[in-house]
Amino acid sequence: MTMGAPVSRDIFDFGNVRWLLHCAEGPTPVEVAEAARRYMDLELRPWNRRMQEDVIDILSGAKAEAAAVISRPGARAAQATDISLSQSTSTGLTLVARGFPFEPGDEIIAPLGEFPSNVWPWKGLADSGVTFREVPLWDGHKSGREAWISTPPTAHDSPEERLAMAIGPRTRMVTASWVRFQDGLRMDLGLLGRLCRDRGVPLVVDGIQGAGAMAPDLTDVSAFATGGHKGLLAMSGQGFLWTDPDFRKRLSPVGSWLSVEEGGNFNRAVTDFDRNWQENGHKLEQGGYNVIGALVLRGSLGVINEVGSHNIETHIRGLQAGLVELLRARADASWRPELERLGALVSAGRTGPILGISHMGRGPEFLDGLVASLQRQNIFVSLREGYLRIALHCWHDHDDIEAVAAALT
Repeated sequence: MTMGAPVSRDIFDFGNVRWLLHCAEGPTPVEVAEAARRYMDLELRPWNRRMQEDVIDILSGAKAEAAAVISRPGARAAQATDISLSQSTSTGLTLVARGFPFEPGDEIIAPLGEFPSNVWPWKGLADSGVTFREVPLWDGHKSGREAWISTPPTAHDSPEERLAMAIGPRTRMVTASWVRFQDGLRMDLGLLGRLCRDRGVPLVVDGIQGAGAMAPDLTDVSAFATGGHKGLLAMSGQGFLWTDPDFRKRLSPVGSWLSVEEGGNFNRAVTDFDRNWQENGHKLEQGGYNVIGALVLRGSLGVINEVGSHNIETHIRGLQAGLVELLRARADASWRPELERLGALVSAGRTGPILGISHMGRGPEFLDGLVASLQRQNIFVSLREGYLRIALHCWHDHDDIEAVAAALT
């Protein structure tokens, strides 16, 4: 079995570490990090900063790369003009939550067990009379204090239909993670988007656990928010928000001086407030830019886009299938039901870059032991709410899954 990586691990500073943890924090390519260090010289000597090359080109380049990384062949292509540079996933979702014209009595629904970034921005609307409701996605699905007794998802579940069936007369928005942070289940955005569209309800997506490692179908999505520090291989504090142009018209602007026409044109009196809000992604940008963050984002996304996030997705799926087969050949019989579950999810295209191995009813001690075994081999993974998360990306190859299988068995 040979599964070469589409991106060489040599562009990162891994040493002897096997990093399968980009679901928590992705590595930045060395060359991109060096460019950021060089950019800091402009902070020491700002008189050397060139507005076009050192600011405008970086910001526009980051938006162009962002649009490319979330464009899936055969589906809707994102446009750079629809990208708003934002601080994080939370920031992007908050811009939507605070900008949408909700009214008292309105309801937002989301899958049970979303990451807090996709919960608190909506729960924060309670003072305005807007409610937030969670929907279980499969039989036995639990979260919170009961997460450890939740039944894991299977390929036979229909989470999109479950969520759509919960839409009621008061529902004004559906929000969901593209890839769930704990169990790694991938939502079919094409299907969920169509179901929401048919019911006249916008779909807002937390995309951080899939962005950079696969390409989303944005055809019927209204907004897609992500931070840059996970699968996009950039840095914390810089992400982006994509919004559908028609949906964006319904959102209030954030009130930034750079969100209006000619906001940054100092040849025009800045106290001339007879201006219109911009209709593009600038409408949702909050003032001064994190230029060094945008520089890193542009560079890291350039690495991903050179390969294509849809090609990385295919590569990851092959590695996941290979890892399941290796474990089937080596693990004892107690693993068989879990490996059947995971294999079916992979085959059905239901996994994101995270392969979430459940505790199989054995509790935290079992998973803690697996993590310890992996770390003794310098293999870094993570645990979240009853799942061992193995996150694969463009630099991983067959040697990585061979090492994981050996450490787990």
